[in-house]
Amino acid sequence: MWGAIAVVLVVLWLLGALAFKITGALIHLLIVLAVVALVLHFARRTRPR
Repeated sequence: MWGAIAVVLVVLWLLGALAFKITGALIHLLIVLAVVALVLHFARRTRPR
């Protein structure tokens, strides 16, 4: 689930950075949230026994 959220956030970040030329700090918050979502995805992953 966290991996899918990260992918969506990265896509939104790319669209905002490339298509709309938004230069504010808010668009860069999306990439930070995507990285956090990826870290949570790998940290909360259950390990096989």
